[in-house]
Amino acid sequence: MSNEVQVTEPRGAPNVVFLGAVLAGALVAVLAGVYGQAHAPASETTIKLFFSTTLHFKAWATTLSLALVLVQLATALWMFGKLPGGEAPDWVGPVHRMSGTLALLVALPVAYHCLWSLGFNPDPGGGRRFWHSILGCVFFGAFGTKVLVVRSKRMPGWALPVVGGLLFTTMVLLWLTSSLWFFRQFGIKV
Repeated sequence: MSNEVQVTEPRGAPNVVFLGAVLAGALVAVLAGVYGQAHAPASETTIKLFFSTTLHFKAWATTLSLALVLVQLATALWMFGKLPGGEAPDWVGPVHRMSGTLALLVALPVAYHCLWSLGFNPDPGGGRRFWHSILGCVFFGAFGTKVLVVRSKRMPGWALPVVGGLLFTTMVLLWLTSSLWFFRQFGIKV
């Protein structure tokens, strides 16, 4: 007879940890929306860099961020063995992390301008702008959730693909409600 004591986690523990990460991400999303709604929009341009207007900068920055998120998707699928061609080489993990970091860094000035200068559009009848406001808040909430999911070793196995999928889908919808709309209205120019 062995004197070893086996310690097992309760069956629901990973789900509870995941729920905590989701609640933290939801708090980020709600706080972004509250800030965007509570302060008076400055209605000023912020960052242009070498672009002709801030809106051109935002459309192209969001497009670059989407391209980096597509790299994230491809490298994630490769790392998890969902692409043909065998195991992912060692460089895929660092490329995945770097593309995610860069996607966030490129998106931050866009979000800053949206929240500070334009605010949150609370009118559901406002169509594109309302949904874009919601999606922007959801994106940063999902990003916060993903950071917590990636950093925790106690998450259920399905948590990372689900949150990553939500983040990817939200980014695509953000691009559709901003950059694509802008390019269709004003053309593809810098």
